[in-house]
Amino acid sequence: MNKHIRTMALAVSALLGAALLSGCNDVSTELKAPAYKTNIKDDETRMSAFKADFPDQYASYQKNNESEVMTEYKGSVPYHKNDNVDPLPKGFKHAQPYLKNLWLGYGFMYEYNEARGHTHAVEDFVHIDRLNRWGADGKGKMPATCWNCKTPKMMNWIKQYGDSFWSKDVNEFRGKDMIDAKEESISCSTCHDPKTMELRLYSEPLKDWLKKTGKDWNNISRNEKRTLVCAQCHVEYYFTHPDNGPAMRPVFPWDNGFNPEDMYQYYKGHGKKDADGKPGPFSDWVHAASKVPLIKMQHPDFETFQDGPHGAAGVACADCHMPYQRMDGKKMSSHWMTSPLKDKEMRACRQCHADKTPEYLRERVIYTQKKTFDQLLKAQDMSVKAHEAVRLANNYSGERAPDYGALMTEAREMVRKGQLFWDYVSAENSVGFHNPAKALDTLMTSMECSQKAVDLASQATNYGIAPALAGDIKKIVPPILEMSRKLQQDPEYLKTNPWLQLLPVLPKTDAAWDGQERLNSGK
Repeated sequence: MNKHIRTMALAVSALLGAALLSGCNDVSTELKAPAYKTNIKDDETRMSAFKADFPDQYASYQKNNESEVMTEYKGSVPYHKNDNVDPLPKGFKHAQPYLKNLWLGYGFMYEYNEARGHTHAVEDFVHIDRLNRWGADGKGKMPATCWNCKTPKMMNWIKQYGDSFWSKDVNEFRGKDMIDAKEESISCSTCHDPKTMELRLYSEPLKDWLKKTGKDWNNISRNEKRTLVCAQCHVEYYFTHPDNGPAMRPVFPWDNGFNPEDMYQYYKGHGKKDADGKPGPFSDWVHAASKVPLIKMQHPDFETFQDGPHGAAGVACADCHMPYQRMDGKKMSSHWMTSPLKDKEMRACRQCHADKTPEYLRERVIYTQKKTFDQLLKAQDMSVKAHEAVRLANNYSGERAPDYGALMTEAREMVRKGQLFWDYVSAENSVGFHNPAKALDTLMTSMECSQKAVDLASQATNYGIAPALAGDIKKIVPPILEMSRKLQQDPEYLKTNPWLQLLPVLPKTDAAWDGQERLNSGK
């Protein structure tokens, strides 16, 4: 019954969206694009190389340099996304306090910030604490795959190294001799052929997916291209286990579909192969508290949007995030790739919703985001409780249920599924607006799974752990507000939170990198 209702709701949303779009005469996305023949080099990756030929687009693109503009729930100040205690720029009122807990033992626990504009992608990347900058060898302890969505230089690197590129150390490419952080961030050549300015793909995993599904980039509609160029990066992906292909090559887990249940089922395979050659479950890391192998979701914006009200109605990403504008009497796409909420007049929305005031449209977006965010926090809390329940049950020395092993196996699977469903919404960038029905349904499933994990772990211990789980989870497991690689070198700091005590103390070392600068102490 619930599935039928959701299907009907999506169909109605699509029909309403289509009706609205029929009046958008000025935003037709199937108009033939202007033809260009530039003198820009085929392999050009510097954004300034496009300035002379396309000064208006270049000026528009420079607006992405903003780093201080906020909306109600998000923005471009790179605040710590787990910190709702400190004010901007360090923290923000709409933060998720348990992020470091839920990623305990994984690089994301060190630092996870709100993203700035595309012009800052490389600069922010080389300063993030997820990349190890400590130790004499200077290695980042992460694969070079992490560069995939940061720079169009990927095309040159893949041409040079082939599939061996992915498993190289990420820090091999961070120096100023390898990349210009200002010039070679996400920009013109990420989406455009420098010679013709036609939309193009640089993303290897998206090329792989199109080939697998029998789609030819040259034969799909321009409207679809105006979404897929964004889907090069605004998607969920994972790094190939060496048992299943080129080590660390990025892959989109879409074989079963784009919904969280589809991905959850997909990730039951594609991991290390067993003795019979069958791939086991894939995981990004093992949680330090519950010891459950987990998936870290990566901004599934495309997957969420495509069957939401706007995506199902044929709206492209660029329609809302790069709306058409007039400059000197000419029609062009804005290259300030940002939230429509940052425009006081809500012009991107009013291309279609011309009968509504900017104030009304803004409030509708915020209403949807609030409903989603409130449920997101509840799902987050339940996921932490599930991890703690399994941790307690793992260590329980009292009388256990006869089927303890089977119950714990299922409890761990419910922890894994609950967190994946929570993170599908948490990592997505619209706070539910791209697809309100899917966001709320996904969070409900997350909470159901996490609660089931608690119930199973309690049952496995004959409810011996129940007293330890009674009460406010934030008192039982306090949120970890601060964590970094440097702090993990301090054994006294790790004593400040019960879950931090579960982490190993890192050896004291000097920093080897400061951004793109290789430090003498690291040589």
